[in-house]
Formats: sequence, C-alpha cells, structure tokens
Amino acid sequence: MIANEPAAPGIAGAGGLVRVRLDVSYDGTDFAGWAIQRGQRTVQGVLTEALARVTRVDVALTVAGRTDAGVHAFGQVAHLDLPVEVWDTLGASLVRRLSGLLPGDVRLRAISRAHPSFDARFGALRRRYVYRVTDAPWGAEPLRRRDTLAWPRVLDLDAMRSAGEQLLGEHDFAAFCRRREGATTIRALEEFRWEVAPEGPGRVLEAHLAADAFCHSMVRSLIGALLAVGEGRHPASWPASLLRRADRAGNITVAPPHGLTLVSVEYPPDDELAARTELTRRVRIAPGP
Repeated sequence: MIANEPAAPGIAGAGGLVRVRLDVSYDGTDFAGWAIQRGQRTVQGVLTEALARVTRVDVALTVAGRTDAGVHAFGQVAHLDLPVEVWDTLGASLVRRLSGLLPGDVRLRAISRAHPSFDARFGALRRRYVYRVTDAPWGAEPLRRRDTLAWPRVLDLDAMRSAGEQLLGEHDFAAFCRRREGATTIRALEEFRWEVAPEGPGRVLEAHLAADAFCHSMVRSLIGALLAVGEGRHPASWPASLLRRADRAGNITVAPPHGLTLVSVEYPPDDELAARTELTRRVRIAPGP
C-alpha cells in the first residue's frame, strides 16, 4: 500500500482494502505532538498502537494536519486502509472498543467508511483553528488553563482585528513559517477574526483562523505578531508589511502552543475529492502583484 493513495474498492469476501475516516479529539498537553517520534508520547503513536491491538493488522495513519506539542484538537481527521474483512467484522464496534483502550486525553469520536478517493491530508478544503487568550489580571480560569493563554497586559482588540483583516487573501507567508525543505509557504488565509468569548469572569479573546492549509508554526506566529500589536509594540499595519519578506522574520515571537485548538477540517463532496487531491498536490505559484 502506498501512503496517501486511495484504497482499492473492497468487496466483502473478495479481499481488498477499505478506506476509513477517523474523527479524533485530544488534549495536547501531555503529547509531543501528533507525529510519531522515537521515545516520545504522541497522538499518532497512541492511536496506532490501540488500532493495531483491536484490528490485529499494521496500520498507517494519514492526518489532515500534524499538530505541534501542546496543541489540542477537537476536529482532527485522519484516514487509514483496512482489509475489507476486518472492516466488515469490526467497523461498527471500533469506537466503543477503542474507548476502553485509549487514554482519557485522546478520543476517537467517529469512524466511518470513506470514499476510495478520500485523503485526509490532500483532500481538505480548509482547516479551522481557534486560539484563546485572556488578559484578565488574575490569568486563565483554572478549568480552562490548559487551552487558554494568560496574557499579562491589556490587549487592544480593535487593533488586533484590523491587523488580522490586512492579512487575508493568498500570500507568501514565509515570514510566519518555519521553512521545510520542498514545502511551499504560499497560503490562502480565508478568515482571521477576533471575538470576545461568551464567558466570564474576565475577558477571553478567541482568534478564529481558516485557510486551505497552514505551514509549520504559521498559526502561532500570526497570533504572536497580533499580540505584539495588541499590546502596542507595533502598529496594526506591521504584520501585513512582513508579507514582503522571502524568509522568516526573526522579530516574531511564536505564541505558546496550549492556546491553540484545531476545531475542524472541511472536505468537498465525494465526487470532487479526486480533483481536490490533485489540485492540492500541485506546487503553488506565487500570486501576482
């Protein structure tokens, strides 16, 4: 089986593979990120081990987005291919079976047979994240301390909103990304808005971000830049001015990971999955002036 390629359509009793979609949530506090790392506790590692124990086959997970250490997820999506006989025998019971094996900080919320062209990574239309920060003088509430950053200074919400709006559109976000060999930093940022969370006491601000994809450290770098704007260290125009750079900006502080949550990944209808995957795999070309 080749990673990221569609599974062969399975026919009961005739062998073959079934493509399976996983909907996963986790508290990233005690994980060293999504991806398997030797000697580290990771979400992928924990899920892979549990799935292998239940299905008794080697499994390979492809994920929509590899979250960093400390980052949470409510709507993470992954896929794997299972022998059709395993799916027919266990599919309906896998959520219940895995709930007894998985630790409390990771949950498999749903598992379903997917279209053969479904690809959790390359088939996605967009990813949505939320970053939570409070500027309450006493810090984050105890029950939300794992997913809310406590900021020690009052933030200018209007300035941060203005800065976020100026970043919308397709740009080269090299200034906000940790470059990876062979990976593009061109992204289409569809949404970057700040809202006051409907909770109290104290003010909690939520940044809502959506894009076709985010490069490594991009979300937390964007948040770090806007927090600098919010506390008055830079004007609202500063983050957008960095889009002219072709390399990473050294004066951006990356926001801590625990305030960030992947909330959802969106996909096109089944009959458009193959075309979307092909489009995503193409090398992006920088937008014109």
